[in-house]
Amino acid sequence: MRVSTMLDYGRGIKQSVDYVAELERAGLDIVWVAEAYGIDAPSQMGYIAARTERIEIGSAILPIYSRTPALLAQTAAGLDLLSDGRFILGLGASGPQVIEGWHAVAYDKPLERTREIIDICRRVWRREVITNDGLYQIPLPPERGTGLGKPLKLINHPLRADIPVWVAAMGPKNVEMCAEVANGWFPFLFVPEKAKEVWGGSLAAGAAKRDPGLGPLDIAAGGLAAVGEGLEHLRDLFRPVAALYIGGMGAKGRNFYNTLTRRYGYEKEAEQIQELYLSGKKEEAAALVPDELLERSSLIGPPGYVKERVAAFAEAGVTVLNVTAIGPDPLGTIEQLKQFSA
Repeated sequence: MRVSTMLDYGRGIKQSVDYVAELERAGLDIVWVAEAYGIDAPSQMGYIAARTERIEIGSAILPIYSRTPALLAQTAAGLDLLSDGRFILGLGASGPQVIEGWHAVAYDKPLERTREIIDICRRVWRREVITNDGLYQIPLPPERGTGLGKPLKLINHPLRADIPVWVAAMGPKNVEMCAEVANGWFPFLFVPEKAKEVWGGSLAAGAAKRDPGLGPLDIAAGGLAAVGEGLEHLRDLFRPVAALYIGGMGAKGRNFYNTLTRRYGYEKEAEQIQELYLSGKKEEAAALVPDELLERSSLIGPPGYVKERVAAFAEAGVTVLNVTAIGPDPLGTIEQLKQFSA
């Protein structure tokens, strides 16, 4: 398995990139850059490309609603060129609160949009003349514009015509689509012992329709990581984050993470966490996050225990161990995880 991490904004953008350079020297393989409603991800990824030499740089994620398919393809081609072929285009639908509340775009048809965008991006990178008759009508029909639009192709020659495309997917149909057309998959709150039960059917259905030319589907999952004796208390650092996602990321009935937690078997806890979080009782909600969920979705403990957890993630199909290294020696943790995942 390769080892990856999310860009940590806690140090400040430039200082965080300094840390990424240290992580690269420690053996990290991939750094992911988020984009919600903060600073745009491509600016940061371009800066990372200039400050690093080997590490892969991926968006995790660029929302599919905030840019046109052509702009997503252009941005990916530019970052891939600047990084000498180290870019990964991570896409996702985000959620209604951000898409409608920040971007002022209707949150509709995420599955269909993702599929079309991936197809259009790949055709752009092959420098095909782009036309599309679907949710994205390219060129824009005369009745919807001036009638002057014409089919175009990318001016530049991309460094790669097969830039990897990853998808953040939660729902069964979205995971199936990801397994069919994407290069990689971002799950969240991934519990390896439950993965086959929760995701197996969707992954198998998508794989049955997958183009063999895409190769096997990569999967990035992990969590907080710290290798050493007496560090188990660090799992509690994820409590407020888990409560935010399980309880606050969406309204009742529209929270993908709450639904996932229920599918893991924590129906009562998921309901109570959501009730408390939405009523403003965030600390009480965090206290109810199951200890077992925190343990199984992280890699914290003595070396032998963490090595067993790495093996569990690998057994569940994970190919990229995506971690946030914490504790007294985060760089040492990355180095040890590289050894355990070799």
